[in-house]
Amino acid sequence: QVQLVESGGGLVQPGGSLRLSCAASGSIFSINDMGWYRQAPGKQRELVATITSDGSANYADAVKGRFTISRDNDENTVYLQMKSLKHGDTAVYYCNAAIWAMSSFQHIDYWGQGTQVTVSS
Repeated sequence: QVQLVESGGGLVQPGGSLRLSCAASGSIFSINDMGWYRQAPGKQRELVATITSDGSANYADAVKGRFTISRDNDENTVYLQMKSLKHGDTAVYYCNAAIWAMSSFQHIDYWGQGTQVTVSS
């Protein structure tokens, strides 16, 4: 029973900040890449940021310089620090992780339940 649980979403004014957290739990052997995706109403889901197991990060052009992805391997947790938020950042944010469960022969992509981020004045 591997699960990803997200937290930290909410309502924030333009220019404000939020930090999202996503914790993996269960019988886990290892975790490879982790990442954040987002989806606004009527639009396709898009990549926000990814991070490898050793800390190498990639970002979508729309969030470079404003968002920072990080992870704590001891706690099986990935974070997304969001600064200088804009109206265009409003979306449901989903956590993703490639996880090798103890009972599995391969890594499987797991998804969090999603957390709403609303940027409004």
